Amino acid sequence: MLKINEIFYSIQGESNSVGYPTVFIRTTACNLRCTYCDTTYSYYEGQHKSLEEILETVRSFGARYVCLTGGEPLLQKQSLELMRLLCDEGYDVSLETSGSKSTRDVDSRVRVILDVKTPDSGAADSFLMENLEHLNQRTEVKFVICSEQDFEWAENFCSQWGLFKKAMVLYSPSFSQVSELWLAEKILAKKSSARLQLQLHKYIWSPTQRGV
Repeated sequence: MLKINEIFYSIQGESNSVGYPTVFIRTTACNLRCTYCDTTYSYYEGQHKSLEEILETVRSFGARYVCLTGGEPLLQKQSLELMRLLCDEGYDVSLETSGSKSTRDVDSRVRVILDVKTPDSGAADSFLMENLEHLNQRTEVKFVICSEQDFEWAENFCSQWGLFKKAMVLYSPSFSQVSELWLAEKILAKKSSARLQLQLHKYIWSPTQRGV
């Protein structure tokens, strides 16, 4: 059983799969309280569902892409089994995680999007450094940039740990806090190897239009 906040079908707004129709499985509960969180309703709300119930719902949408998100999916151990089953059924599976929990046991077929928390997130000390040992060619490392300080911090973090050579690095402007143009200009001026990422879903519709 997993406690699930919602399962919905939408356009993927982030990661290397941006733009693809995707089934999102949002788990309940999160161990962090980021300043810019836009899914605070997932902290506590949800219902327990069996893995087969979840799989049946996913199948009903007829999509190729499935994204496990939260909350923090890795707080619930059965998330690992769910991802394995989804991969076995041929889905292209991604996991959005804060990196505060170990990704060691995540199925190697899953695309892991590690959200490294910056200082202005309010959770900069939450990242489990062990997760840098589990990077592979499918891993994407994401930084939500809220300020100049965050940008410089992210650049230093990536340089210190050689992330630009190990994984795709994504810089996303914190929605309504910094502009897309500002971040684009920072990346170019710094000659950074980061990839600019916008939250596409926030530009094409509001959360109430997702169709839960």
